[in-house]
Amino acid sequence: MAIVSQKVSDLSGKQGDDKQFAAVVVRQHPDIDQSKALDVLVPELKQFKDISDTLVILEITMPDGTKHDAYVPLEEFNQAAPNMSEVLKNARGTRGRVPGTRVGNGNGS
Repeated sequence: MAIVSQKVSDLSGKQGDDKQFAAVVVRQHPDIDQSKALDVLVPELKQFKDISDTLVILEITMPDGTKHDAYVPLEEFNQAAPNMSEVLKNARGTRGRVPGTRVGNGNGS
């Protein structure tokens, strides 16, 4: 007698072996308060249209120090300024010195 292990898709209820499944972690969704894991057959993944190439992820810090992430379509983000690519190019980085500053003690040496 042999024991055969079969997984069941959380989406469709279809059975398969381990090699047919992808693990999908839902990190954020309005109906959950913690990450959840789903077993999904690989062909079922095509239902999830990946928009990561056209999505801008922003971290917004409010004056009171609270932070939240915003997910904005690239097209809408680029409309926030007439030349968004230049705005981004000239913006200060989150690490290191502000663009245009030089290392030194300011006495010309």
